[in-house]
Amino acid sequence: MNAEKEQQLVAALARLPRVKLASVLPTPLEEMPRLSAAVGGPPIYIKRDDLTGLGYGGNKTRMLEFSLADALRHDADVIVTGAGVQSNYCRQMAAACARLGLELHLLLRPIREVDKVQVQGNHLLQRLFGAKCTILPGGGAEPQAKAILARMEELRQQGRRPYWPRQAETVDIDALAYAESALEIVQQSRAQGINPSHIYLSALDTTQSGVVLGLQYVESPIHVRGFSPFEKWPQRFENMARIANQGAARLGLDIQFKAGDFDNDDGQVGERYGIPTPQGLEALRLVARTEGILLDPVYTSKAMAGLIADIKAGKLAKDKPVVFLHTGGSPAIFGYAPEVLGN
Repeated sequence: MNAEKEQQLVAALARLPRVKLASVLPTPLEEMPRLSAAVGGPPIYIKRDDLTGLGYGGNKTRMLEFSLADALRHDADVIVTGAGVQSNYCRQMAAACARLGLELHLLLRPIREVDKVQVQGNHLLQRLFGAKCTILPGGGAEPQAKAILARMEELRQQGRRPYWPRQAETVDIDALAYAESALEIVQQSRAQGINPSHIYLSALDTTQSGVVLGLQYVESPIHVRGFSPFEKWPQRFENMARIANQGAARLGLDIQFKAGDFDNDDGQVGERYGIPTPQGLEALRLVARTEGILLDPVYTSKAMAGLIADIKAGKLAKDKPVVFLHTGGSPAIFGYAPEVLGN
């Protein structure tokens, strides 16, 4: 660990424009002894980014502190974005926009047929927070992007100033929030006298990019192992490297990343994005019944299934602590009740 670089990273992050949205930062780092015993593994610690506080918490709240500061810097008066109907990002975005007095338009794509008719889980909360939700007829990311662009043009014609976060030139801002989370893990591990060998997390792009950026810059030996929630996206490694490099440049940090710096496994996706797996649901129930902590059926449960599979395969040393980064998402449970309960 490099103490000088740690302070440099702290100072660089402090220079970024930011709005306060999270109620709890730093989030706790807690041991899960009953889970460790149940799976016969090493000491497992959980980084509770599900407890950030805004709109039921989650990893996106960290990101929104930076990305919505950028929106306000550009004098935006309306945010336009979209994802799946049960999107954790859109739920936290809706809460953040309510907090900041920004109008929010969400153009949401259904992942399952039930998403077209059911208002539950994250979708319920998006509406409760005041978002203007449009459920698209279907299709993938490309038709959704066209719909968002059309809505933005419509708003401009009305004299509004729309802003679409997480675009190519700004997506690294979200990742930098997770360089800060990585710093917290380093500092909390030091305070608790532990030396984790790995961090496990559910991630596709910004979250893992930021964690790797933070750890590598301060020369931490902790290995980051991500589990993709999306199937068939081999370019994710190059994408994470690009985002990390863009973020490092924004902060003025002298570090470069390549695709090989990222360990990201898509072996827990199952049928496809948004569809729970038997292994993930088993992990979700196990964590709930051993530790009283809720995972979600789309992201964190699949990453926990990956951690448990690695433990059972003997890939982790029994005497080396492991950190599970809980990125939140538990409100989605209510949109998947039959699957979660095994009905």
